[in-house]
Amino acid sequence: MYHAPSDFEPSGPAPDRRRRVRAPFRRTRRAEERITLLGEPIDLVRPEEVLLHVERCVEGRVRTVVANHNLHSLYLIRRTPRMRRLYEAADVIELDSTPLIHFARLLGHPARPQHRCTYLDWRDHFWSLADRKGWRVLYVGGADGVAEEAARRLTARYPRATVKGLSGYFDATAGSSGNAAVLAAVGDFAPDVLFVGMGMPRQELWIADNLEALPTVPILPVGAAFDYEAGAQKVAPRWMGRLGVEWLFRLFADPRRLFVRYCVEPWFLIGPALADVRAALKRRR
Repeated sequence: MYHAPSDFEPSGPAPDRRRRVRAPFRRTRRAEERITLLGEPIDLVRPEEVLLHVERCVEGRVRTVVANHNLHSLYLIRRTPRMRRLYEAADVIELDSTPLIHFARLLGHPARPQHRCTYLDWRDHFWSLADRKGWRVLYVGGADGVAEEAARRLTARYPRATVKGLSGYFDATAGSSGNAAVLAAVGDFAPDVLFVGMGMPRQELWIADNLEALPTVPILPVGAAFDYEAGAQKVAPRWMGRLGVEWLFRLFADPRRLFVRYCVEPWFLIGPALADVRAALKRRR
């Protein structure tokens, strides 16, 4: 997964004045860009680098898993050991947390704000690419009707992409008729990219349980991505993400569901964080 030497190239053709200029990014990655944070491996990749990886795998018909870590997943992985199988199978593990980027820099890792990387950070670039390439994109997740509405809206904006949504409300137990029906629907659609949005840890467990039965395409757990696309959930302004306060927007929007996640769970990570600090101090000595 990691190659040297690394070089830098533009992410695409020169944009016009109406389009945001994308800075050059590394086309291959260095070993030191995979770091260990709170005991778990994470890749310092930018959104453009993730999409380059996805594009190469689509063109090569290669199955790849692009996972992500934030404070919530780092909490859950300690309480749901089976979840670790997804991260062991992942070729790329995005860093979906500005506070964790600041913590990584404090430890001496080469983390930068540009390394914050999740669906909302690369959604516009992804759909532009999917439209240009004519990709078939399937999303499994969300309440009945939500994924379908998101697919309708996305198809209207990106007509050359073929987008379909399947409800995430099914019996995901291995061997169940509901699970078999979803796997059959995935196979029948023959996607170029598969998004799975069932929330953590259900989406990670489902992918890991069914990985060999899924098509040889990029597979990405993306949480509530299509809830945002359907308008079922509001998207926090991206400047809040860059400042590391996006969690406040979400907490005020849904305090009952998210209070424990944002205000309680992080305290259980103090032990691993202190271990990281001790290791960093030891390296500096």
